[in-house]
Amino acid sequence: MNRRELIKIVHETTEVPTLAVDCVICEMMNAIRDAVYAGEEVRLVRFGTFGSKKRPARTGRNIRTGEKITIPAKTVPTFKPAKDFLSKNRNPV
Repeated sequence: MNRRELIKIVHETTEVPTLAVDCVICEMMNAIRDAVYAGEEVRLVRFGTFGSKKRPARTGRNIRTGEKITIPAKTVPTFKPAKDFLSKNRNPV
């Protein structure tokens, strides 16, 4: 499913205009992204938790030359799905 398909499904089930649905989805994604990059967790009950994790620096290898290189530490976004998200017998929201 892509963004347009998601917008269409939400529009059809809620009868909210597609432009409004698009704006809400866009702002929701922006808010989640901004919170995660600020180091916060975003918990959506029955869906999951967005967060961030720090990866330490490590030694890697240049594939072309075989030379050892240092890969710097960085922070990466994470997502942990809720039990309801993973369940095949999920309850309607």
